[in-house]
Formats: sequence, C-alpha cells, structure tokens
Amino acid sequence: MVRLGVICDSHIPDRMQALPPAMFEALAGVDAILHAGDICVQRVLDALGALAPVYAVRGNRDLALRLPLDRELTFEGVRLGLTHGHGGLGRYARERLYAIFLGYYHTRFLRQVRARFGSVQAVVFGHTHRPVNFVMNGVLMFNPGSLGPDYRKPNGPAVGLLTIEGGAVRGEIIRLDQKH
Repeated sequence: MVRLGVICDSHIPDRMQALPPAMFEALAGVDAILHAGDICVQRVLDALGALAPVYAVRGNRDLALRLPLDRELTFEGVRLGLTHGHGGLGRYARERLYAIFLGYYHTRFLRQVRARFGSVQAVVFGHTHRPVNFVMNGVLMFNPGSLGPDYRKPNGPAVGLLTIEGGAVRGEIIRLDQKH
C-alpha cells in the first residue's frame, strides 16, 4: 500500500505566511507528497520535503519555480497524471476570458485537464480551489481544494490523501478547518 499526500493552491505568502500545522498532522506518515501547483515560493517545497519526497508541477503563480506543467508518475504500477490545470499562460488567459463573458464551466475544465494525459488511472489537479473526488470515464479526478484560506465559500482549507493498493487508487479529502 502507498499513501500519497496531495496539496494544491498553497499560495504562500500571498494568502498565508506558512504551511498550517494541521497540514503536517494530516500528512504525517505519507510515502510521498504531490503538489498540484500555485506553490509560489521554494520554501514550501523545502518544508514538504522534510515530510516525504515531493513531486510538484507549476501553477499559474509559480513563474519563478522551475517545474514542469504536467507530470506522469507511477506508484505500485498505478499511473497518475499531475497538473495544476491552467495549461500555461495562453490557455489561462483564454479561460479567464471565458469565465468573465460566459461564466465558469467546470465540466469543460475537467475535460481539458483529463485530455492532458493518456493512459492514467487518476488525474491530480488544482487551480479551481474546488474539491473534486470522483471517477470520470474510468479515471479518478482528484483535487482536494485549496490548502490556504479560500475565497470560495463554503470550501475551507484542505489536503488530500490518495491510497494505492492492489492496483487501484482511491482519494480522500481532509478538511483542515474541521480537524480537532
């Protein structure tokens, strides 16, 4: 069994100054951490690296970080796609215009994120700050939502946990504002 911590949209230091202590508690003992972008500063990756190996991708706020837009990873024979989902600055600008003039369309975004990868069993993404944990056409689509304080209510700060066992992957979203 492999346990992967999932983080996205940490937005440090613009939305919060440091990683929240509840995040460290929630991810204690994971085998690796996936960060789906909008990291903003290297010290976030360094702090996460003290917990477990980190695999990260570049978000629209990560211009100073040398990270790929997409990664394909394999754990215990299970292939995962990791992306922020914004698709680079050109697509990000186009999507912003769509949102302004036509409204946000979550299904279109999910199809675009899924299309970034070939044969995978799960796609881990960020960008939307909206929690997603469901299977779409045989592929787990997973986004725990934003790690930081969020402007989209009622979503609060969250992390994710992917468990890979017996060739299957399942996701869990852990709300940090509800941990005791």
